[in-house]
Amino acid sequence: MKFGILINEGPFTHQASDTAYKFVVAALEKGHEVPRVFFYYDGVYNANKLSAPQADDRNVVKRWSDLAADKGVDLVVCIAAGLRRGIVEDNLMDGFRISGLGQLTEAAIGTDRLMMFGD
Repeated sequence: MKFGILINEGPFTHQASDTAYKFVVAALEKGHEVPRVFFYYDGVYNANKLSAPQADDRNVVKRWSDLAADKGVDLVVCIAAGLRRGIVEDNLMDGFRISGLGQLTEAAIGTDRLMMFGD
């Protein structure tokens, strides 16, 4: 099965990003495809390389970046939502890219299921 993923919540305020990450990892381990993860609304904070969690806390931003590098998952940040929240090319973590809502539409059309995490 091919899954598209939509994340609407930030990495440190809700469980949505952690749950989405674990879902993607589990799906890939089971042989499913996850061609794209789209970050929208506060979900764009998952791409902020300037975030600095405590040393004993998980680094959600780095986990997503590592997943893109290791598994080739396309991590797309909504340009409009990103600009409203100060997420621009200069502070984008490796593995993420900025694009428009057309990428979300493409993910919805080109996959068997679009899974949404967060409100």
